Amino acid sequence: MKQKIAVLGPGSWGTALAQVLSENGHEVILWGKNPEQINEINEKHTNHYYLPELVLPKNIRATLSLEEAVTGADSILFVIPTKAIRETARQLTPLLQNKPSIIHASKGLEQGSHKRISEILAEEIPVESRKEIIVLSGPSHAEEVAVHDITTITAASKSLDAATYVQRLFMNDYFRVYTNQDVIGVEMGAALKNIIALGAGAMVGLGFGDNAKAAIMTRGLAEISRLGVAMGANPLTFIGLSGVGGLIVTCTSIHSRNWRTGHLLGQGEPLETVLENMGMVVEGVSTTKAAMELSQQLGVEMPITEAIYQVLYEGQNIQSALKAIMLRDGKTENEYT
Repeated sequence: MKQKIAVLGPGSWGTALAQVLSENGHEVILWGKNPEQINEINEKHTNHYYLPELVLPKNIRATLSLEEAVTGADSILFVIPTKAIRETARQLTPLLQNKPSIIHASKGLEQGSHKRISEILAEEIPVESRKEIIVLSGPSHAEEVAVHDITTITAASKSLDAATYVQRLFMNDYFRVYTNQDVIGVEMGAALKNIIALGAGAMVGLGFGDNAKAAIMTRGLAEISRLGVAMGANPLTFIGLSGVGGLIVTCTSIHSRNWRTGHLLGQGEPLETVLENMGMVVEGVSTTKAAMELSQQLGVEMPITEAIYQVLYEGQNIQSALKAIMLRDGKTENEYT
């Protein structure tokens, strides 16, 4: 089943996924906006800024032309920052000719509207121009996928057939894909775990140990589940790959830019300096704002998210914010029994 796949976004994750697809025998074309990067991929078969050690398969092409990338594509894979999704989808729609499947592997919530990425794509790409929308998410560092480390993720769609199609596109002996029909749960788990990773990194930066890391991850999962369920998700999704799985990998690894950002904040670095030096989008920062507003709108208690919001957007001292969480009134642990 050889397919033509347009991968929109040649960052670290887009590049790693392009490699998986190419190694599985598909025709892959990467689309980006940086002429130097596109030339490097085509001429040297490297993407040094994002994945310095990787040599890409020679049959992966890259282009600056969105039209060239998507013409004749069986599937279009979005791997771009959340803030660019809507505008890119608008540019894409008039170029579509053969109703491709729309896949996204981005993580976040839109500012202002608080919409999930699949909702944005559904709004901007009319159903008569596409097949189903599928979400690809789970515990996965691009750096590890690029060197064939064992990885398991989820393909989620309202249509099981569409999720199974994406499962077949990506599965191989190091990259295993499970299907799921809870799109809300998978997207919310993927987006919100980045907030908790900021907190987990800050804990380490402040000098706290394993007890604190376990506390923030497990109670972070509780509030992720709380908001997700309020939006219509299945609570069981959050003990799966895009819930617990995503939390583990994002909250415990130096590969995670959200964890690194929190770590530097915990060590006293100003947010502006951290973001300036990161060189890549830190989705957890903008997602914190969207999640905070959404939780207030839905009346959902999210104390860790609230504390991180106060640090990022209100200038609260990070140690004081964490202490305030610990001094809250006592609670019961199990919410779904």
